[in-house]
Amino acid sequence: MCLNSAYPCKCVTDGNQCEPCRMTAKERESEEDHLSNTINAAGQAGNTCEPELNIPPCVVKERGRHWGWMLSGIICVNVLILGCALVSGSAYNNVNISSADLQVFLIILVLLTSIWMVYYIIYTSRKENAVVYKDAHAGPVWLRGGLMLFGLLTIIMDIFKIASYVGYLHCDSAVKVAFPVIQLVFVLTQTYFMCNHAMDCVQLQKNITRCGLMLTLSTNLVLWMAAVTEESLHQTILPDSDDHSSNHSKLTGRDFYISKASYGEDKCKCSHTSCSLFKEAYYYLYPFNIEYSLFASAMAYVMWKNVGRQTEEHGHHTAKFNIKEACLGPVAGILLVLAGLATFIVYEMEMKKSHYDDYKRDKAIMMHFVVNIVIVTLMSVSTVIGLAIYKLDHREHNADKNPTRSLDVGLLVGASLGQFIISYFTIVAMVATKAKGYLNRLNLTWAILMLIQLGLQNIFLIEGLHREPFHEAHTVNVVANPYVLQPSKELSTLEGSEMDIKPSPAFTTDNQSTDPVEPRHKLSWKRRVLKEVCMFLLLANIILWIMPAFGARPQFDHSTETEFYKFNMWAAVVNVGLPFGIFYRMHSVASLFEVFLHS
Repeated sequence: MCLNSAYPCKCVTDGNQCEPCRMTAKERESEEDHLSNTINAAGQAGNTCEPELNIPPCVVKERGRHWGWMLSGIICVNVLILGCALVSGSAYNNVNISSADLQVFLIILVLLTSIWMVYYIIYTSRKENAVVYKDAHAGPVWLRGGLMLFGLLTIIMDIFKIASYVGYLHCDSAVKVAFPVIQLVFVLTQTYFMCNHAMDCVQLQKNITRCGLMLTLSTNLVLWMAAVTEESLHQTILPDSDDHSSNHSKLTGRDFYISKASYGEDKCKCSHTSCSLFKEAYYYLYPFNIEYSLFASAMAYVMWKNVGRQTEEHGHHTAKFNIKEACLGPVAGILLVLAGLATFIVYEMEMKKSHYDDYKRDKAIMMHFVVNIVIVTLMSVSTVIGLAIYKLDHREHNADKNPTRSLDVGLLVGASLGQFIISYFTIVAMVATKAKGYLNRLNLTWAILMLIQLGLQNIFLIEGLHREPFHEAHTVNVVANPYVLQPSKELSTLEGSEMDIKPSPAFTTDNQSTDPVEPRHKLSWKRRVLKEVCMFLLLANIILWIMPAFGARPQFDHSTETEFYKFNMWAAVVNVGLPFGIFYRMHSVASLFEVFLHS
């Protein structure tokens, strides 16, 4: 049928189409071509190769995504295993792997990771559609602030290392100076990268991004392993020396490390007089370097999970920190921190004495045990109170997909296993030796209470992380139901007498005292109790992080476990489990702060 209604023609019978018919045919062909291109583009979104015609586009997309996950996982596993082998080998003097060999490997890893991060920053800044979605839960302000703080302290540690190792350039490898220089640049680059791109959900070059993020994750974990191994050598008490005529029949790990790092007075001497000062300075900054690597690893994992993710466009609950919302918890926590610091300083001073009195050492160890027992007991009681409040709380559980929350829960449970292992080994040793003496009984009590506290705190944190945040405005709207009167047309038809009888809270902005709902700044008693519990547990976890992170090793200062398990086995248990226990405390601080904001 001819489509030229104004001037009918014989284009159908003649075979020569008129202009209207010809234009309609072209539009139909263009629509078919556009539809075909749209289907093909959707099939090629997850894979750069052209798919076969008989394969559905969703299958091709899933295949490309799984290929990227598998390749990035292989990279991570290989880097971690190789790094673990080199770190373990460099920790023993009888293995022919020097610290310079390990640092060469670390320099290569750090350079590759830094190059990829610079490429990512430049690429995403030039491509408009590289990052379309943002994960509002990833990279919160407190996490980025902690990363920046630990990064700053790590940079200071690297500066101290450079100043110390420069004094040995005339007799030792220059790699020991080059590594802290390159690590300093790496920390600056990574901190900028994490703080500005932690919430990215990348949509372009997804496989390359996955591999780069796994390289970043594995690099930070290898750096963490190297720092933990070196720091553990500082703290481990070595067995008696073969030279029994020496004035020091037993050296602490810290003294042994300083002697080893100075390369021996006969082999190499420092060219300036400040070497020992810089060594002592950067030694105390090791815990912050360790935490920085773990923070960066966690943020890299969340970014890896968010690659290709399309988040929902709903509002994110933003909570503000207000210290006035809690009073008793912070005060009690600060007192606990001060008491712990005082006893920790006395304990460390007594343990560091070269000529010590057994009676004074036992008293210092007893004081350390008692303080830890008191701290753990108070934490357990406060956690029980928090769990009781959760039973009375009617907030719904948040079932949305959240990689950050899943990672937090996994890290809490996994990191707590380190302290669980040490506590159970201690309990077995104490029970087998019948816990003779007051120190053994205190040690047994501490180990049992530690297990209880860890279990209760894990339950409290997991429950708090999965609860929906409080929405105060929601309660006001439900009670007063002001939206019934919100449209202007309905309000204009109402009589003035009805408005005078029962005013709506939504429109009484001038007279706040007549509002039956409590003001915004006043909290319900359940919310206040939860915030008090969170702040107390937060400060208590800080002091439990400070003591082992900065040198407290009662596991070696009290010799019962060493005699029962023998030195090599017990040292392996402590040096493997304790770093995870230290990380658990710092991660608990971060999780408690988040629960505090949402309570």
